[in-house]
Amino acid sequence: APAPPPVRHLFSDPAEVEALRENLLAWYDRCKRDLPWRALAATEPDADRRGYAVWVSEIMLQQTQVATVIDYYNRWMQKWPTLQALAQASLEEVNELWAGLGYYSRGKRLQEAARKVVSELAGRMPRTAEDLQKLLPGVGRYTAGAIASISYGQATGVVDGNVIRVLCRLRCIGADSSSPAVIDHLWDMANVLVDSSRPGDFNQALMELGATVCVPKAPLCGECPVKQHCQAWRRKLFGKPPTVPDVEDCGVGDCPLCPPATEPWDSSLGVTNFPRKAAKKPPRVMRTATCVLQRRGCHGAPEYLIVQRPSSGLLAGLWEFPSLPLAQDLQEEKEREELADHLQACMGQPVAAKGLQFIGEVIHIFSHIHQTYVVYSLHLDGDVTLDPALSPSRWVTEDEFHASAVSTAMKKV
Repeated sequence: APAPPPVRHLFSDPAEVEALRENLLAWYDRCKRDLPWRALAATEPDADRRGYAVWVSEIMLQQTQVATVIDYYNRWMQKWPTLQALAQASLEEVNELWAGLGYYSRGKRLQEAARKVVSELAGRMPRTAEDLQKLLPGVGRYTAGAIASISYGQATGVVDGNVIRVLCRLRCIGADSSSPAVIDHLWDMANVLVDSSRPGDFNQALMELGATVCVPKAPLCGECPVKQHCQAWRRKLFGKPPTVPDVEDCGVGDCPLCPPATEPWDSSLGVTNFPRKAAKKPPRVMRTATCVLQRRGCHGAPEYLIVQRPSSGLLAGLWEFPSLPLAQDLQEEKEREELADHLQACMGQPVAAKGLQFIGEVIHIFSHIHQTYVVYSLHLDGDVTLDPALSPSRWVTEDEFHASAVSTAMKKV
């Protein structure tokens, strides 16, 4: 068999860079998915409207799959087609439309930034990645690069989860892909690779490749338009390369991009040896007692009491059934007592712990929290309004509940 190629972590050959660009863009033109934000970005002549359309999509796509985002995006753009329209909306309206999409602070920051553009920037979106990141709350380095390249043609790279995976495989970067040293190198590579004549299309092509071909498990290497440039693919074909790295690109024995010596190449994994990530911290385990308070409404249909969460922190500003965090390992009797005391303090009237009917438990996994809701119900005869000094509250029908800004976890409850 031919000798395996040397380890070269960076792109230093201009001819190779140009070939990679051409192959990737040609593939993207043939195979790109038809997505609503791409259609808007391609057809909208107004630069600010185009930037806004891309911005909304990029915020929604953070930590959320494309298939989930499409319906939310279409409803959002139909309701608030411009920055000015979003700036006039209330946070309650934003939360209602965002409900179920998760990571609710994204919608809040998006609206805050829209108001800033209207009130402080004369309604004009910043045009460069540097200004977007500096001036707009909630816009980080990746989002700024995506908006600037796709909407305004700035030749700047982007690095998101898909791009990290593609670049780590293209150049056999086996160090922890979340480490600052690796991230800095990946940004350098993205900025070297980006096509100056079609920066937005190139960046979308790189992300599309990671989303559809260079996927985390079982990548479709046979369909990859840039496999001839991929060091991981070559390593899979030729076997493990020499233990001494290429001195042009690595500090011998101390390369910040090579896999640790304690984590050797696993031939059974092939290209999926890359990228490597540090072990995730286990999520925090939490228990919360939740009570569904129910009364008969004026038209005979049941109504339910919901309260608004604080304006900061987890699920900020959303509505929920009255709830109380619990200490771990409480007995059910003690849970009832604590919840009854909490409800009594909120309503200003006695609540008997024995009157709370246990319904069951609901488990909901947030990104960093394993949450168990211990669900109780209580039927009330008269009207009850919680102390407004504690939190806003209102009675809703079942339909009104589902139309309100409530989390997926509360819908499960």
